[in-house]
Amino acid sequence: MTDDIKAELAELVPRLRRFAYAICGNPEEGDDLVQAACLKALSRLDQFKPGSRLDSWMFRIIQNTHIDAIRQRNRQGSAVDPEILEQMSDDGLAANQNEHRLLLARVRDAMGALPSDQRAVLALVAIEGYSYKEAAAILETPIGTIMSRLARARARLLPLVAETA
Repeated sequence: MTDDIKAELAELVPRLRRFAYAICGNPEEGDDLVQAACLKALSRLDQFKPGSRLDSWMFRIIQNTHIDAIRQRNRQGSAVDPEILEQMSDDGLAANQNEHRLLLARVRDAMGALPSDQRAVLALVAIEGYSYKEAAAILETPIGTIMSRLARARARLLPLVAETA
């Protein structure tokens, strides 16, 4: 059973890194966060409930580890580096045209300016495709809070998208 969980965890690493980058704002901190979360998970495999979703458990560990780091530093996350996120993208398939690249860079910059709690919800719902209910379970946050954070994040991003459309 443990070997199966470890194999599944290894397959999750790209998604975990994408989530960590989105909530941290920079690749170095995101990689450190994923590494810390994986170490925590591996040391606490006995706490994982067989039959539950490993991805949800890992996203929750990442989010909690990030919150702990913020509390320890007593500051908010830094800005997202658009060049690094572009390297993690779909090789530019969705942004082949210059206008789309410019819009994508602006959205990434705007996302980097969001508070980390809004970035986390936006990353889970808009990037990873989780439902509000699933995001609420992952972040251990009431669904109403998820909805309001997502609404605030979208409200900050919408003017940017509207002005370039």
